[in-house]
Amino acid sequence: MQKRRLSLLDKLISEADSVMKTITNRGHHARRPSPAQDHTDTELSEAERKHVAGLMRVNHTGEVCAQALYQGQALTAKLPTVRKEMSEAAQEEIDHLVWCEQRLRELGSHTSYLNPAWYGMSFVLGAIAGAISDRVSLGFVAATEEQVCSHLHDHLRQLPDEDRKSQLILQQMLVDEQRHGAKALEAGGTDFPLRAKEAMTSVSRFMTRTSYKI
Repeated sequence: MQKRRLSLLDKLISEADSVMKTITNRGHHARRPSPAQDHTDTELSEAERKHVAGLMRVNHTGEVCAQALYQGQALTAKLPTVRKEMSEAAQEEIDHLVWCEQRLRELGSHTSYLNPAWYGMSFVLGAIAGAISDRVSLGFVAATEEQVCSHLHDHLRQLPDEDRKSQLILQQMLVDEQRHGAKALEAGGTDFPLRAKEAMTSVSRFMTRTSYKI
């Protein structure tokens, strides 16, 4: 049977549905079980719990931004292979999104109240990158994943040694993000210049500071 081509309206409805699922934390389902699901929680002090929750909130916000970025890029990407690449990566990011949200609930905390704003900004940036060219779009993915991996490395160092559940989640996220970045460059993505990456780092730091608290 021939697969029906989606109209622009179909795509917009699909994107709107995905936006609501991401922003409201409802409707997304992970394809893979959480790496932490077979591990029992450990006793954390109140200060440790709040710090871990802040770190996981930052990581959850990063996944919200990743969803927006991939969705914006997939909407404007020119080559079908690039759109497929974006969709596959976005599904793994959904796994991360769900895992982080689950961990936040276990810690008795919440996702960032600023996520709708971060989503909107990331979606626009992704759509612009995709509209410029597929090489720029893929390069933006690679540069973004480089920032994410840097955060994950830092957060793994900050986690309490006893918090094995959070460690396992971030370790698997790191493996996935490194693969996404490498695949984006292999697919023809432009390696962004240092100044562009430094500008992205500045924005990332602001997002991290605010999402940690709010």
